[in-house]
This record gives sequence, structure tokens and C-alpha cells, in this order.
Amino acid sequence: MYKRREGISYRDSATGETRNRKIHGIILSGGEGKRLRPLTFYFQKCMIPVGSQQRPLLEYVVRLLAYHGVKDITMLVGYKHQQIVNYFDDGQKFGARIDYSLDDQTVKGTGGSLLNAFDLGIIKPNETLLIYYGDIISTINLKGMLGAHVRKKGAATLAVAKGYKVSVGVAETKRGRVIRWVEKPTVNINAGIGVLALESSVLESQKELFRQKNDVDIMGDIVPHLVNTGRPVFSYLTDAFWYDVGSAERYEKLDNGLVDKAFQDLKPKDVSITRNEASARATPMRLVSQT
Repeated sequence: MYKRREGISYRDSATGETRNRKIHGIILSGGEGKRLRPLTFYFQKCMIPVGSQQRPLLEYVVRLLAYHGVKDITMLVGYKHQQIVNYFDDGQKFGARIDYSLDDQTVKGTGGSLLNAFDLGIIKPNETLLIYYGDIISTINLKGMLGAHVRKKGAATLAVAKGYKVSVGVAETKRGRVIRWVEKPTVNINAGIGVLALESSVLESQKELFRQKNDVDIMGDIVPHLVNTGRPVFSYLTDAFWYDVGSAERYEKLDNGLVDKAFQDLKPKDVSITRNEASARATPMRLVSQT
């Protein structure tokens, strides 16, 4: 791995001292993307083109992380991983240092991908992880979220957005009669946007989930387990642009002009990696697997 990881600075509320916390970016990018078929018969779902320049979706994710100082990134890859590795290589031209963890097919789900990287030693037991779902495009202030997570000493912090537009009509009924109908309303909930901070120290205890079932999901299993066992889990409310590109219908409705506008201030020059930073890599880019 690397000799060091980039960190974020924060003020310790107890001592008033400025401290630094190591951050390890984790991008979930191994899924088959069945809801995006037939596109994903040919593309890894994170590599579908978006924006007027038709750059891969995953490039926007990498640039966002690097822009906010999360430059040490591991991509958890599986299906059509060659497309990702060949495009991003070691990440230097995108302002990052990237390596790859190849999913173990004997353990399923996003939680399985995460714990596989932990077992391989790619994820260390003393890191703060910034976990980002690779089919989400967003301009969330990651530095702000990570700062809040560190200050509150959370086991996990979930990025949420106020309000969510559902894709179906909603009926209000009384004794079986529809008294109000709203087509595709925005409901007033705190919707998860597929971004979270997680302390890697909690992963060892999550292995018990695999003794209960073989398909473990980060948001569906690991986060509820943390909450149910009394670990401190917080939310970070954001009003930033975000969009789930996880289905063919959602992809068709994505406004490329909106993507361009949202990312107009995030240019490659803003996230360039210096020669000194590049030399911090102890080994070349690598793809690590159980075999």
C-alpha cells in the first residue's frame, strides 16, 4: 500500500488542539448493474458516459474525492473491472492515488466487498473510510461531512438529503376512496445518498453478520447493526446536487447540462497531484484479490 494517507485537519473540542485524521476513500464499483441493462452488458455500470463531454460516471466521483483532499482511493471492483483499471490506472492523472480490491465471489453484497478488502489488508484497522457508491453523482462537501464525523467521534456518519422525489404516484385514501392523488411527489424524508464515513475499527465486529447470512449490505445490514448495538451513528444533511444513476430510466432522464453546471468549478487543475505526492506511493498501482 502507501507510506501514508492524506488526512483532514480538525479542532479537538476537548483540548482545542488541531489534529489530523487519516482518510481512505473507498468507491464501490463492482456491481453488475442489472437495472441498467442492456447498457451493462457492454459497460461496467460506473463507466457509463455522463455530461456533455461523455466522461465516465466514475471519473466525476474520483475528481470529487480528490478535490476535497481524499486522494488515497481504493476501488472495490468485480464485474468488468478491466474497464475501470485500464482507464484510471494508478490515478495520478486524476489527482489521486488509486489501487483496486477484486471482489471475492464467495462473499456477496457491498458489505462483502468491504470486508474482503479489510481481510486482504488493503483497509487498515485504524482508518476513517469515506465510502462512496459508484453509481451516485454528487457535489456534496465531503470535507465538511468528514469534519463533522471526526468531531462527533462517530462510528459512522451518513450523508442525507431533505426530500426525495418518488417515481410513482401516491394516493391518499379514506375507506377505500381516493381523496387525493399526487403524481411523483417529493416526500419529506431524510434520504440517504449513497455516501458515508465509517471507522474501519468496527469492521472486525461485523464479521458475525456473515455467520447469519452470506449476502451482507453496508446500508441494509452493517449500518443497522451499528445502530442496534448502540454505536454512535450520525447524519450529515446536505443540500448539494446528487443523482442516483442506478437504473436505465434514471440514466435516460439525467440532464447532461445539469451535470456540466454542477461540476463547472471542479476542473482537473484543481485536483492535480504533485510530484512529491506521487512519490509517496510505496508500490505501483495494484489489483489485489484472494487468489
